[in-house]
Amino acid sequence: MKKVLFLCVGNSCRSQMAEGLLNYYGKGRYTAFSAGSKPEERVNPFAVKVMAEIGIDISEKTPKHVNIFSKDYFDYVITVCGDGDETCPVFLGKSGKEEHYPFPDPAEYKGSEEEITNFYRKIRNDIKEMILTYFKIPGDNYEHDQ
Repeated sequence: MKKVLFLCVGNSCRSQMAEGLLNYYGKGRYTAFSAGSKPEERVNPFAVKVMAEIGIDISEKTPKHVNIFSKDYFDYVITVCGDGDETCPVFLGKSGKEEHYPFPDPAEYKGSEEEITNFYRKIRNDIKEMILTYFKIPGDNYEHDQ
């Protein structure tokens, strides 16, 4: 089974959603983990909410620092930080392939609760599409949802 590490700064939104999505859709082929360079205290409640909407529970996850994985080998290390103001974490351990997919930080989005939730859904769906495409997960693994 291939190991994948998703990284972003706070490890509270994007990387947590990516971990949950790959563990769900890639079950049996991939094991995903996530971490950040400046982990928040908890996973963002909006991320938990929009993942639950598609049947993926990340409510018990906790943000972790990337250094806890420094002695591990990952087949893939994928940063999901946005470009611009953010400085993505660097993985100092051993990895096979490193990729960067910039997604805006939904925690920075301003608006009503409904607007924020919709933005989290968009980021979730964009990350999901990246994962299904990048890891070539067949359509029959995900046709049942949304």
